[in-house]
Amino acid sequence: MDLGKFYQACSPSPLVVGNAQDRKYYIDFSSVRGGNIIRELGRTITLLSPDTPTCQLFTGHIGCGKSTELQRLKAELEKQGFHLVYFESSQVLEMADVDVTDIMLAIARSVTESLEAIQIKLRPGYFANLFTDVAEFLQTPIEFSEAKFSLPGGIAEITARAKDSPRLRAQLRQYLEPRTNGILEAINKEIFAPARDKLKQQGKKGLVVIIDNLDRLDNAVKPTGHLQPEYLFVERGEQLNQLNCHVVYTIPLVLIFSNALGRLTNRFGKAPKVLPMVPVRVRGGGECQQGIALLQQMVLARAFPDVNPVQRVDLIPEVFDSPETLERLCRVSGGHARQLLTLLLTCIERDDPPLSRDCVEEVIRYRRNELTLAITEDEWEWLREVARQKSLRGEEKYQTLVRDMFVFEYRDSEGSWFDINPILAEATEFG
Repeated sequence: MDLGKFYQACSPSPLVVGNAQDRKYYIDFSSVRGGNIIRELGRTITLLSPDTPTCQLFTGHIGCGKSTELQRLKAELEKQGFHLVYFESSQVLEMADVDVTDIMLAIARSVTESLEAIQIKLRPGYFANLFTDVAEFLQTPIEFSEAKFSLPGGIAEITARAKDSPRLRAQLRQYLEPRTNGILEAINKEIFAPARDKLKQQGKKGLVVIIDNLDRLDNAVKPTGHLQPEYLFVERGEQLNQLNCHVVYTIPLVLIFSNALGRLTNRFGKAPKVLPMVPVRVRGGGECQQGIALLQQMVLARAFPDVNPVQRVDLIPEVFDSPETLERLCRVSGGHARQLLTLLLTCIERDDPPLSRDCVEEVIRYRRNELTLAITEDEWEWLREVARQKSLRGEEKYQTLVRDMFVFEYRDSEGSWFDINPILAEATEFG
């Protein structure tokens, strides 16, 4: 085992499943997650509605593997012949302050950049005129000529100036907001319609846009009085649902626990898909051996990506002092992929493999101490209630317990259920 490569492979950043090396690290957890959500998203596009635009919502706990699963969806749809545009909204948007026009322009920019990379150049006249007017309105020295106009460059020029300046951002929004429907119509007519035609000429089946990281939107209050997630996906959801191509949005998990869920489902015509944790226990309290075995494979694949999964188990002694130590690490992670990899990375930073049980327990104690420092007595009582009832209700409890990784969600044949983060279950305050 190459320790340096093992350490790099344990980075909790998402896997790019289209990349051959990352694909070796990928473990399919769908058999224990209560359903194959990525298959459902892909099937809707490729089989049920390949020629008619679809809009699907996807969410889950931060760090549970959503981005990796979306990368898998991207790779599988590309294999099926679709042109995929995937981008991380947090790279181009100010997540504390987002409006519908920001999302639309980000999509327009990413799609046209992607098309230009395969020699499809569009001439959206509406945007050339719009950005000339925007430059005049903002009194910024930006000149656009329709002959030389590049939509990605134009959007980048305008948004880069606004991203770091709340004043400019407010001015830009003031100008664009009344023109939202015009921008939406121009994206559909001047970008998506010609793009689909040109892509079909290249043998592609269609265009799919995946907008990742919108689940990281701040829960800020908008001027309308609505919290930002509700404002964007409920109050303005109808506009986000009108883009004339296949779209997959990630959305904040808080919407699943809010009173707005019914209106959200009504806006988009279907409920969001939720990616749960990998179960280490079953609802009744016993261990989920299949879930633990797959988590073990996730760890071992990072150490031995070129070894057959069955043979990897024989190599556990090269990484841990015993199979029980690896099981302990997987069990205490609660099936949260990022927590498991973070614990593992910390162990590697402290000692060389084979990692001892003492090293693993020390790292677990350190992480438990970090988590318990923030928990009040009222919250401990909530946690005891979740542990007893295996359920969680209400936006307030979500904000406290789920967002801060005190409680995890799982799914089985009966639906969703909740349990306390196993690291906290061993705290003296919990007893």
